Amino acid sequence: MEGTIDPSLFDSLSPSELKALAHCHHAKLGVDRPLRLDCGVELGPYRVAYQTYGTLNAQKSNAILICHALTGDQFVVERHPVTGKDGWWDTMVGPGKVLDPARYYIICANVLGGCMGTTGPLADDPATRKPWNLRFPVVTVGDMVRTQAALLDHLGIPDLFCVIGGSMGGMQVLEWAASFPKRVFSAVPIACAARHSAQNIAFHEVGRQAIMADPEWRGGDYREYDTRPARGLAVARMTAHITYLSELALQRKFGRALQNRNALGFGFDADFQVESYLRHQGSTFVERFDANSYLYITRAMDYFDLAGAHGGSLSQAFRGSPTRFCLMSFTSDWLFPTRESRQIVHALNAAAANVSFVEIESDKGHDAFLLDEPEMFRTLSGFLKGAAIARGLDGVR
Repeated sequence: MEGTIDPSLFDSLSPSELKALAHCHHAKLGVDRPLRLDCGVELGPYRVAYQTYGTLNAQKSNAILICHALTGDQFVVERHPVTGKDGWWDTMVGPGKVLDPARYYIICANVLGGCMGTTGPLADDPATRKPWNLRFPVVTVGDMVRTQAALLDHLGIPDLFCVIGGSMGGMQVLEWAASFPKRVFSAVPIACAARHSAQNIAFHEVGRQAIMADPEWRGGDYREYDTRPARGLAVARMTAHITYLSELALQRKFGRALQNRNALGFGFDADFQVESYLRHQGSTFVERFDANSYLYITRAMDYFDLAGAHGGSLSQAFRGSPTRFCLMSFTSDWLFPTRESRQIVHALNAAAANVSFVEIESDKGHDAFLLDEPEMFRTLSGFLKGAAIARGLDGVR
């Protein structure tokens, strides 16, 4: 389905979801076999909103799944129907770029718990026909990946040439390789970790508390009062955004430059450009993202612990894996520092997996994976070329 909303999905959709779903594909899944979540709840039916680029070849061997990060969505390349901005990974995907739709069939789905069309707290509970809000079951990265696997089944795609993603997307890549190794020919986890650190959990908790402290949050039922916790969500975004950048990037871009003034204001308006920038990031974010979804998705990242799911042994998660891996990290990323990628590489080596790794010199911080990083493009291009030859894909250059 595309361009029309199936009323059998019975959700009271938000304006953003309606606009998003009108510009992408959406599938109703879990009708005959509900999705059993890690929390023990069976979810079904549920909707998955997704976008595709390119054409699936006759052998169904050229499919690439892109897994988006915390605040990303399915609109990887084209103009976003809600924000009007360019796609979040248009540096990587497009004609003549590393992930070229002329060569690959590219899929990206909004994650379970999201707010761009896939079932989440914005949706209606099919049992009550009332909004789930905070009564939506808590989901995990594993649940997100099983939802994506169900989507591939729906699309008739038995396995993937590559699964790729950065940050939370990288967590999904690792989960794919551990849970569905025979369905993943190659995997590219970028700027991620096999478990969320205490520091990252702490930052997420600050953001969640900012949302829940907003009086307009109303215990998660803000839609029933036709309001939203915009201030709390904006603060959560501002806090998180600082972690996506490096000190050097902030200093280079802003330093201590003043915002539209020649002298200090001796008050609490935005004296500095960096203050104005963060306020802008917060105010624009609340226009496109749902506060409850932010709670659920950050919690899913916090719960991610691949070793914990395999008896405390990360190498056991990849034992006997046939998947080819390419990991990338960035020198200035303090949110997911290189040492965490190295831990994954060591575990893959211990499991005798096929793995390559590169630490990319960059002063752009965690967000470097979304930006113009030539070494990242060269590394990925070379890796995919080798994987394509091994896979026997036509049109390898």
